[in-house]
Amino acid sequence: MPYLLKTEPNKYSFDDLQRDGETIWDGIANNQALLYLRNMKKGEKLVIYHSNIGKAAIGTAKVVSVDASDPKNPIVRIQPVKRFKHEKPLESIRNSPEFKDSIMFRQFRLSVVPLTEDQYNWLTLP
Repeated sequence: MPYLLKTEPNKYSFDDLQRDGETIWDGIANNQALLYLRNMKKGEKLVIYHSNIGKAAIGTAKVVSVDASDPKNPIVRIQPVKRFKHEKPLESIRNSPEFKDSIMFRQFRLSVVPLTEDQYNWLTLP
């Protein structure tokens, strides 16, 4: 299952992820988001979304490893894959029929959002 990960670019941006080459996705406090993190599997596809500043899907990443032995602090390592040539702004996402019933727009504060394959494909197509 693909996921969308929200991050504030002034704290940790997609450019930071590209520079670092790999990072642990942490700082998650919401129980629902933690559940999604714990359920991630190696190799799963991710979309990195800049929240607050920019408000757009920026690029793709993948899950490198998951250690869910501590349910309150799962260790999910991710790597960048590709920056989008054209970012997908929030308004375009909101208006897309693929996102009509998305949890992304029902639980705005959720920082880890599961995506359908159709949603992932829509976000990643140029």
